[in-house]
Amino acid sequence: MSRMQLSDLTTLLRECGGEDETANLDGDVLDVTFTDLGYDSVAVLETTGRIERDYDLALDEEAVGEADTPRKYLALVNGTLTATRGAA
Repeated sequence: MSRMQLSDLTTLLRECGGEDETANLDGDVLDVTFTDLGYDSVAVLETTGRIERDYDLALDEEAVGEADTPRKYLALVNGTLTATRGAA
């Protein structure tokens, strides 16, 4: 994977944390907090673990905690992917 897209992230969120019936992950959610989308820190950590395992990455735990929206989280993942692939 060269870049993670919003659709990739929402698929993983649904698989790892379920889906809150009131949240519409198909809408404009880039700047909506995970909490407002119905995902707690455990769901985000499960999603992070899956990404790290599937793509052989190590995401900074503190940065994951600060990435409270899909936009910030995708920037973190894609920045790590770029750094990791560029160093290889």
